[in-house]
Amino acid sequence: MPHDTTDIERRDWMRQAACVAGAWAAAGTLPRVAGAAQPHPRALLVDRLGEPLRAGTLVPGEAQLFNYPYLAAPVFLLALEREVKATEQVTEAGQRYVAPAGVGPRRSIVAFSAICSHKLMYPTPQLSFIGPRPGRGGEPPQVIHCCGDQSRYDPAQGARVIGGPAPQPLAAVLLDWDAATDRLHAVGLQGGEMFTAFFEKYAFRLETELGTKARAACGPTATVLPARTYSRQWQSCAA
Repeated sequence: MPHDTTDIERRDWMRQAACVAGAWAAAGTLPRVAGAAQPHPRALLVDRLGEPLRAGTLVPGEAQLFNYPYLAAPVFLLALEREVKATEQVTEAGQRYVAPAGVGPRRSIVAFSAICSHKLMYPTPQLSFIGPRPGRGGEPPQVIHCCGDQSRYDPAQGARVIGGPAPQPLAAVLLDWDAATDRLHAVGLQGGEMFTAFFEKYAFRLETELGTKARAACGPTATVLPARTYSRQWQSCAA
């Protein structure tokens, strides 16, 4: 679905692209082919009362959820324990791209689509099979685990696949952090987004839940909720 962007949004997008390119250039490892980022309208992240969410209030290890860039498209918002670096990833189609670095006071806040790249499972108001959970064995401290197919993703490494049949990383949601106000905005996506297949597979369910707004854009704000309250039930699976 096409989106119109304002001059401000275009400047935000150019700054995001420049930051990603600069990080790779500094490391001397710019990929030969970088997947194009997907701009979407800028959305301020707010709490359930409509107040701007402050990045500094996010607690490491406590997952949050919001919907972006569509009302029906859930996103994991995670504050990790350590700084997150930009990393090169590859989509199922073989397109290389750069998953963005973390943002916020500790450069540790990241966001990823909550739609599993294998069977498109996602958190619903009733139930979720996919969610952040403690890592096991030699895995990172926190992983995103889909119990439906046992796919596991590393949010500290661009949500790359570290287990299971998922064919590609979760799409990264680009965040813009304003250090002066500590506010966060979602401004677009990077990587293999799954929206076409998602809307086709769940057309009846989404229309039942949201009616004509099933494919509507989220608007100028996106409400962030603790993951534990976003879905009434979280499916347990081996961690």
